Amino acid sequence: MKKRKICVVVTARPSYSRVKSVLTAIKKHHELELQLVVAASALLSRYGSAVEFIEKDGFQIDAKVFSVLEGENTTAAAKTTGLGIIELSSVFQNLNPDIVVSIADRFETMSTAIAASYLNIPLAHLQGGEVTGNIDEKVRHAITKLSDYHLVSSEDAYQRVLNLGEEKDSIFNTGCPSIDLAVDIKNKVELSFDPYKKYGGVGKEPDYRNAYVVVMQHPNTTQIEESRTHIENTLHAIDHLQIPTFWFWPNIDAGADGTSTGIRAYREYHKLEHVHFFKNMASEDFLELIYFSKCLIGNSSVGIREASYLAVPVVNIGDRQFRRLRAKNVKDVEHDSEEIREAIQFQMSQNYKSSSIYGKGNSGEKIAYILAKVKLKFHKTITY
Repeated sequence: MKKRKICVVVTARPSYSRVKSVLTAIKKHHELELQLVVAASALLSRYGSAVEFIEKDGFQIDAKVFSVLEGENTTAAAKTTGLGIIELSSVFQNLNPDIVVSIADRFETMSTAIAASYLNIPLAHLQGGEVTGNIDEKVRHAITKLSDYHLVSSEDAYQRVLNLGEEKDSIFNTGCPSIDLAVDIKNKVELSFDPYKKYGGVGKEPDYRNAYVVVMQHPNTTQIEESRTHIENTLHAIDHLQIPTFWFWPNIDAGADGTSTGIRAYREYHKLEHVHFFKNMASEDFLELIYFSKCLIGNSSVGIREASYLAVPVVNIGDRQFRRLRAKNVKDVEHDSEEIREAIQFQMSQNYKSSSIYGKGNSGEKIAYILAKVKLKFHKTITY
């Protein structure tokens, strides 16, 4: 029997954790052949070299697409998207997949959707139908309209994609694949690795054994001029609290230069002896790190998705996750250092229950089954 070729495109550090269990399930499925393309910032060491983790996990990469333009601003993002369309069009033509899988809502993901659509390759979209407070929402909904199959992460997202006019039989609530990685984490009783020894990083090495917090804060792409001020407010809060802190550098989003400059400048004038900085970690290690933390701080979707399942207290700062479905573990605050500090202190004393709003940990297998059985579509009808 001829296997159906499924081409998955990973374009950024967070995209890999969102799709890792799907890649594994596709690879194991007897009716599917995995084609893996790694592109954009996922290839760059500056943003954590996601490609190294992909290769260490044993996945064969069929094509690498270097398409990121320097700048970390809106113009660079737009041009990177355009270059991605050009390069991915050639890759898809050569690989000739039966279905292309596009992940989430980053600007690089738009390249995948447009290239596949114009080549008349059926497109499956993971994590459509969600809402946020930045450019990602426009990208996400645009990809929904370009996609033929919608593999959404929640009932809330399912209803929104349906309301966008997509056919009911093309929408599947599979849960979020990143929750699959969190299932085994809940069985651990303590941190199983030394972050300093395993991942290096920069900065002092505070004793984290009694308690620590994790910070992951990205720029808001609709407020890029304020990205430095935003990160300085968080730095002030963390500096005041003097709690051992593991801090992760931002994604490649527009405004990331302001975020990074703010961190570097603050470090020059303040000791920050309780803070250690990392670029990236293996997905499971990162989830384990936040699971045993007292609080996750910033504006990453990890605080909304995986942290809800792991019952990790979260301080969500600003509008980047605006309106996104969340569990009770999330406390929302503005970009105000005192408000952030008070919220962290409050959350560190809380105990939350695990939530399954984003799935129960079997999404990868569900998605592989759908990709194997769904009828190939080369046109779509919009319902009203």
